[in-house]
Amino acid sequence: MKNLCIIPARGGSKRIPRKNVKPFMGKPIIAYSIEAALQSGLFQEVMVSTDDEEIAEIAKKYGAKVPFMRSKETSNDFAGTDDVLLEVIAEYKKIGKEFDILCCLYSTAPFVTPQRLIEAFGKLNTTIDFVFTCVAYSYPIQRGLHIVNGKISMLWPEYVNARSQDLETSYHDAGQFYFARVASYLEEKTLWGKNTVGLILSELEVQDLDTITDWKLAEMKYNLLHP
Repeated sequence: MKNLCIIPARGGSKRIPRKNVKPFMGKPIIAYSIEAALQSGLFQEVMVSTDDEEIAEIAKKYGAKVPFMRSKETSNDFAGTDDVLLEVIAEYKKIGKEFDILCCLYSTAPFVTPQRLIEAFGKLNTTIDFVFTCVAYSYPIQRGLHIVNGKISMLWPEYVNARSQDLETSYHDAGQFYFARVASYLEEKTLWGKNTVGLILSELEVQDLDTITDWKLAEMKYNLLHP
């Protein structure tokens, strides 16, 4: 099988300017994703999809390919990940390259490891077409609260007396990477198709990076994982 790793990295990040190449523990954060993908040995091609020349140069410095730049249509604030992936697949097809498996690996995933990529890839089989990372909620969502007209109440009052340990564990997307069979992805146009399984990560391996506080928390977690 031919496997492609796509690392989306737009230049116009708003909440943390230049986030995709911001230094994280001594090197541009995108370098962690590129290095993990290369070291996994899974991919015939590790590429970065970007509209930004600086990001492209940094990506190539760390070993990724940038065979073409992202279009204006997939570089604006309204373009989604699927728009980017479909464009990449189409552009590769124009130059005579087609792949069986794709991995969408986000550029701000400093906790990703070659081992986790290999583990996720191993979950693809004749009945599984998609795999993505997830993490358990730290507190049962069944005990969630909301505030209406200034007053607080339970979202699900039937669980008011339930013990936390008796409630089913719930998970959310960890936002690190997604594997997909290209044929299934092109058919379903989503990374969460009918036959999808999750790779469960620990809380220590997951951190949103939308604010400077998030960034500092990620650095703390990284230090705990790499003493």
